[in-house]
Amino acid sequence: MTFPQRTLGPSGLAVGAIGYGAMGFARPYGQTAAQASDDSADALVARAVDLGVTLIDTSDIYGDSEDLIGKAIAGRRDQVVLATKFGIVSSGGPGMKPVVSGRPEYVRQALEASLTRLGIDHVDLYYQHRVDATVPIEETVGAMAELVAEGKVRYLGLSEAAPDTVRRAHAVHPITALQTEWSLWSREIEDELFPLTQELGISVVPYSPLGRGMLAGNLTSFDDLPENDYRRQMPRYARDAFDANLAAVKTVRELATAYEAAPGQVALAWLLAKAPDVVPIPGTLHVSRLEENAGAAALTLSAEDIARLDALPVIGGRENHLVGDNWLGGVTPPLR
Repeated sequence: MTFPQRTLGPSGLAVGAIGYGAMGFARPYGQTAAQASDDSADALVARAVDLGVTLIDTSDIYGDSEDLIGKAIAGRRDQVVLATKFGIVSSGGPGMKPVVSGRPEYVRQALEASLTRLGIDHVDLYYQHRVDATVPIEETVGAMAELVAEGKVRYLGLSEAAPDTVRRAHAVHPITALQTEWSLWSREIEDELFPLTQELGISVVPYSPLGRGMLAGNLTSFDDLPENDYRRQMPRYARDAFDANLAAVKTVRELATAYEAAPGQVALAWLLAKAPDVVPIPGTLHVSRLEENAGAAALTLSAEDIARLDALPVIGGRENHLVGDNWLGGVTPPLR
């Protein structure tokens, strides 16, 4: 069976219906190579290409992810749509907020560094990872547009930007994709941002579409999380919210049994049903899980089951307060 394709934005950028997110190489959830037998980036990318999972997404802040992905796509460059991101200068240490930059000169500096690490001459989709609260979005996107004109970037994207920020950016240069957390557990986009992207013809690329692993059904208690796991700092993973949120996972498991599918496939199929240009990018360090995630593209949920999933509640916000007020739904000052 041919893996289904989807088109990002009005420009016709064709990708597989499910993408691959490479944040896992930064190991934000506490896992180390000594704790689990992970598959190499080369094995993951090779299998992704075999399956038709062509959108490979990384970032300059994901540890050595760009270096690893760059080596993995060598010899396969024309078979993948490579996305990377800039803008988070520092993730911040314990008790410190991340540092974000959207300065025009930094945009170029960041891209040149990414191209070197990736070993390529252009990026297919270049995102501003988080918007800078001190720099007008017009200035940042203007600098990104210069990179398009020079052939170093093909298409532009934003991540976690507010509706007005997206509209202003799109007026400077077409925005192909908006990346945001969207899953059965993260529904904020649906009120205002998703309708806007549909109006402007911007595709949505949901990250953490499996609720940072919870919706895949692998976690059963708060104590399953390693001591250095970032999720321990997230409100919806807090000990007092964890058990309540497992109720949603139970519903996903029940539907998975009915469809003879994996729980994660149900969660991904729910996202795919939202619009024909939604392309989730689940991450994993295991080829077997990559294959499982790709299988979601063949799963069609009934309208009744989609409505049942739509109604699932979640307790707790999706981010630690230390990331700052502009981390989600980011805004920028007006252009003067």
